[in-house]
Amino acid sequence: MDVAVNFSQGALLSPHLHNVCAEAVDAIFARQEDVRFWLEQGVDSSVFEALPKASEQAELPRCGQVGDRAKPCVYRYGLSLAWYPCMLKYCHSRDRPTPYKCGIRSCQKSYSFDFYVPQRQLCLWDEDP
Repeated sequence: MDVAVNFSQGALLSPHLHNVCAEAVDAIFARQEDVRFWLEQGVDSSVFEALPKASEQAELPRCGQVGDRAKPCVYRYGLSLAWYPCMLKYCHSRDRPTPYKCGIRSCQKSYSFDFYVPQRQLCLWDEDP
């Protein structure tokens, strides 16, 4: 999500935006690929505002480390998938000469996402160091 969307003009993208994102007035974001699509559809470019690039964000402190709530920072969001099916499980038996399918093997995966936030007060829950 590297582009901010102007909420007041969001109806140009979808008539549902005001209902679905009513609580996120200043914090609606989109991917660059989506912005290109909307621009090709004739949406005015003033609806979008480019966010700082990843290299510029790397210089910003984490939100949990910023004292001034009006300063920009980087918010980290972690997501962990504790269990998801990732492959078949094969079992061996004395009765069968070759392995056979006997279930599903599970895996675990964790992700960490960093987002630019124009003001720390938009992510007060990011208090870990």
